[in-house]
Amino acid sequence: MTLYAIGDLQGCARPFDALLEEIGFNPERDRLWLVGDLVNRGPDSLATLRRVIELGDAVTTVLGNHDLHLLAAVAGVRKPRPGDTFGDVLAAPDARELVEWLRHRPLLHHDAAARRVLVHAGIPPAWSIEDAEREARAVEAALRGRKWRDALAGMYGNEPRRWSPDLEGTARLRYTINALTRMRFCAPDGALDLERSGPPDDAPKGLVPWFDVPTRRTKDVHIVFGHWSALGVVTRDDITALDSGCVWGRALTAVPLDPPGPPIAVPCSGPKKAKKG
Repeated sequence: MTLYAIGDLQGCARPFDALLEEIGFNPERDRLWLVGDLVNRGPDSLATLRRVIELGDAVTTVLGNHDLHLLAAVAGVRKPRPGDTFGDVLAAPDARELVEWLRHRPLLHHDAAARRVLVHAGIPPAWSIEDAEREARAVEAALRGRKWRDALAGMYGNEPRRWSPDLEGTARLRYTINALTRMRFCAPDGALDLERSGPPDDAPKGLVPWFDVPTRRTKDVHIVFGHWSALGVVTRDDITALDSGCVWGRALTAVPLDPPGPPIAVPCSGPKKAKKG
């Protein structure tokens, strides 16, 4: 049995199938972690979503910001943007079942025995893994409840940028969603920067990748994440970054986590128009 982690799919169904074939993935034997952003920007969001669901319990996936954006569009609290490519999901005959499956995915998965965490963007420096789990569970409960549309209506916005245990209600949920699904850079004091998306070398003075903030409290767990295509694939003792920019024509990458192994990638063809639903 091998546990693989794969970077952001974003509707790139063909490269996903090619990568599964390349690594010889067997759902009866192997296990797969997906870092979220299953849908949007790529040409086959519907096929990608159905393929992941088809793999059943062999797959663990977390929610990414594009997955949440799809849910917000379904909820009627956010209009699809011109560049969105999940219309095939919205028009599918099984759209309701697909959406129900998606909104019941976790924001964070923690394998305590392996001291390994799966999340879309990262864990803010101010949080311990216990903090991250507690706050993620609160958002998940809101998304899975009767008022899930209200929860999604409050998720947009860049404030608050600093964590405080005194945060309440919508502000607390929004901070959690932003930290776990949108974060890349932080100020040295841990305040989130949600505007910059380029490579670390191009960051303005005073901003560092969230995982390099000196006071980060999760240095004792291995964090597996995606979201940051300008960062690319990075493997260190404390992190595995996996967004290798498939949707932008670069590559889709898998990293064997257990037993550990070198990254395995397949080429991607770049942006294409989405199939009409």
